[in-house]
Amino acid sequence: MLKEGLEYTSEVIVTPANCASAVGSGGLDVFATPSMVALMENAAMNCVAPYLPDGSTTVGAEINTTHIRPSALGATIKAVAHLDAVEGRKLLFNVEAYDGENCIGKGTHVRFIVDIERFMSKL
Repeated sequence: MLKEGLEYTSEVIVTPANCASAVGSGGLDVFATPSMVALMENAAMNCVAPYLPDGSTTVGAEINTTHIRPSALGATIKAVAHLDAVEGRKLLFNVEAYDGENCIGKGTHVRFIVDIERFMSKL
């Protein structure tokens, strides 16, 4: 059942492909902010996916994050999404990312439940 309090963790290892130097957000071989944001969104998406009606998914609408500290190649990054509120089709999440015990980023994320066929027909 889709309800407040659901939580999900997504995980990735820092590789050259998800570093700032590779994604174009900086020149260093450290975990990129866009990669952190994508991991946070992935955790939120997966948090609610099992509870959606058939033919539905969620789409990201807003994210507000801080990236507090760098992470080196080889580090394991975990993003945790916590569903704070369900307002009809609007879902509000608290998101955090960790490199081991260290919080490297945190923020809020909004997703909307959409009917896949209807959503794609608007393209």
